[in-house]
Amino acid sequence: MRRGGWTFRAFSDGTFRLDGGAMFGVVPRVMWEKHHPPDERNRIVLSLRCLLAEDGERRILVDTGAGDHWEEKQRGIYSFDRRPAQLLAELAEAGVAPESITDVVLTHLHFDHCGGAVRHLPDGPMPAFPRARHWVQKRHWEWARRPSERDRASFRPDDFRPLQEQGLLQFVEGPGEIAPGVRVTPVSGHTPWQQLVEFHTDQGAVVFCGDLLPFASHLQVPWIMGFDLNPLLTLNEKKEFLSRAAEEGYTLVFEHDPVVEACGVRFADGRFEAVGPFTLAER
Repeated sequence: MRRGGWTFRAFSDGTFRLDGGAMFGVVPRVMWEKHHPPDERNRIVLSLRCLLAEDGERRILVDTGAGDHWEEKQRGIYSFDRRPAQLLAELAEAGVAPESITDVVLTHLHFDHCGGAVRHLPDGPMPAFPRARHWVQKRHWEWARRPSERDRASFRPDDFRPLQEQGLLQFVEGPGEIAPGVRVTPVSGHTPWQQLVEFHTDQGAVVFCGDLLPFASHLQVPWIMGFDLNPLLTLNEKKEFLSRAAEEGYTLVFEHDPVVEACGVRFADGRFEAVGPFTLAER
């Protein structure tokens, strides 16, 4: 998909499964299972979708999937369905070398968003994208280093600490522009100082929604994850963002929806709804 001078492509690090009830909080299963059929253990499929945005010599990768650093027990819990180093393999098949990535923007440091940023090799951990600046909200980095008991399991320091040791981290403090037209907007309901990644062009904006809107079904404002540390804040953040997206005609890219890659959004009959949906390759 092209917007202005940018080209957008989606790449996958595979899929995994999480408890459906946890993904939808207080929403009854009888409602969410119509969109996301669970398995016999009540788990639903989540995509590990990443976004590559290119403009001239600048190649920006948003999030890096879960990576390969998993023990057998953990693989069973999360039911990963992916080939080894899948994100890197898909990029290579598209002619994109890891050394050509100039920037990696991490929405946040949960394992399914940053696990592929570091490769754990026999000689030790190495950055998967060795020439890229890795953009993280500073206050989220501080939280990830000392998380609460409630969300400690979502952070694995081996996924992101080597980036600091290699001098590849670039901290952002609040909302800002990290490149011409590329803005990050903090949202903290899910985890403190997660960041949306927005590409603003003269043909409209493309926004990678991270865990503010994991699925297209989360366009329904009250549908909020049980994982969110502050669900009432998420509620307000969703309303503010979706109002802006509908008014300004944003294209939304979903990280975890295994079916809907992207869509527009409109407000009709008192609710937000998808326009489309479509894949980036279709546009």
